[in-house]
Amino acid sequence: MILEHAILQIRPGQSASFEAAMEKARPLIARQPGFQSIEVRPESGNPERYLLLVTWDRIESHRDGFHGSEDYQRWRALLHAFYDPMPEITYYGPGIFHD
Repeated sequence: MILEHAILQIRPGQSASFEAAMEKARPLIARQPGFQSIEVRPESGNPERYLLLVTWDRIESHRDGFHGSEDYQRWRALLHAFYDPMPEITYYGPGIFHD
């Protein structure tokens, strides 16, 4: 299992619109082969910064599968205009502790 991590910095005053767009975009990623779960959490005290966590079966499901799909083009159209700057994606392997 792979955890995709990104910090999403949203343009000022766009948080509510971003959240509505994310709601529309969620089904696009959720139907991808290898997708397991998604979490989007606002930063406490900073409504324009979010933590994105997506769990995949393997990196290739995200990097090669989702990124190469038509659904990703729709995802981009819905969400990428909100980001400033564009987020950096990092991947983490299986955890060593699970509580």
